[in-house]
Amino acid sequence: MDELSSVKAVVQAYFDALYDGDAEAFGRIFHPDCRLYTIADGGVMSLDYDAYLKRVAGRPSPRSRGDERIDEILAVEVSAPTLAHARVRDCYLPGRYISELTFLKVDGAWRIVAKVWHAFF
Repeated sequence: MDELSSVKAVVQAYFDALYDGDAEAFGRIFHPDCRLYTIADGGVMSLDYDAYLKRVAGRPSPRSRGDERIDEILAVEVSAPTLAHARVRDCYLPGRYISELTFLKVDGAWRIVAKVWHAFF
């Protein structure tokens, strides 16, 4: 599998984990040193790996609620042998999101090291 296809496969795994509310799957997709950012209450909100996995595990999954699945890859680029980026659209209703995912290739596997998102309600 070429590198672009490999990154797209991780993005698809990200979408599946999001829809299924699968914190364990996210644990395999995100690097343990990752950071996640958004704007909330007028300031920057930052989450680490453990806080994000706890957040996912503590809420009902979109699948369990019968939510429509909305996810789309808007752009993917492999910039270097160990660096890639994806822009995606996804949702956790009632929110719809644009997320920027940054990947590093660590020990032969693409892992998300940063996620920055904007919510539309």
